[in-house]
Amino acid sequence: MDLKVPETLHVDAFQMRFADVADVDLEQLHALSISVRWPHRAEDWQYLRQLGHGFVALDEIGRVMGSAMWFPHGENFATLGMLITSPRLQTNGTAKWLMQRVLVECPGVSFRLNATRAARRLYRSLDFVERRTVFQCQGKARKPGGSGELPTGYEVRPLRTSDLEAVIAFDAPGFAVPRPVHIASLFENSLCYGLFHGEQLRAYSMSRAFGRGHVLGPIAALSEEDAIMVARPHVDTHAGRFLRIDTHFESGPFASIIQQCGLPDLDTVTTKTLGEGVDYGSVGQDSAAPFALASQSLG
Repeated sequence: MDLKVPETLHVDAFQMRFADVADVDLEQLHALSISVRWPHRAEDWQYLRQLGHGFVALDEIGRVMGSAMWFPHGENFATLGMLITSPRLQTNGTAKWLMQRVLVECPGVSFRLNATRAARRLYRSLDFVERRTVFQCQGKARKPGGSGELPTGYEVRPLRTSDLEAVIAFDAPGFAVPRPVHIASLFENSLCYGLFHGEQLRAYSMSRAFGRGHVLGPIAALSEEDAIMVARPHVDTHAGRFLRIDTHFESGPFASIIQQCGLPDLDTVTTKTLGEGVDYGSVGQDSAAPFALASQSLG
């Protein structure tokens, strides 16, 4: 991007400056997300810092007033997230200043992100293209009806370390690119299940601690029925507790099961892309499609 981004920004009585997100006290980052009522714990911030890069906006006395992060998936693609500005500094250019710095830092990179309603105009001004809606479903989980009986020859079991390479390869077409580092990290920090038909992997699912409870995702599967089969054991495990799932599915069998599990659609964000070939895959192709995101920042 042929753009010169100033190192400081005057906002009202403040002079803001950039700092690396890795160099900021974790509790300051946590306080920033609390200020906009995002659910991220300090542990969630630390997990994202281990996987990605980013900048914060500091005022003259070192307070964190904004943030923006990116998460590389190979050399030419990254997801964007954690774009936050303190409520008192919203709508004054701080978010665009942070985003421009990220884009300048990543020449030749295509991006995907999930935009809140408040940020959609900003991303449009930076030439991001709207692709699809993400439904944020959450609540106290309950077991869905039905027996959950598997078709003959199918097995749902916990994933083993020996399955990791197969999961990475299975995930890549639906995500748009391979993400071995991220899948390996999620694998290590999650409860993981796979659906197998003989030796063939047909779906995988992961859940981990996040925010107010646990998040169910990512999920990738060859069909909605396959996705349901690998989602069920997580719902069973977390029944009676807070569970969240971010999905592009608004209707159909998978969305219906999510609703039956006590996880209503409470909010939406919009998936946007900058660059070619970085949208998610879809059901009906020969490869797996994504049914749930790992997070809105990681995709």
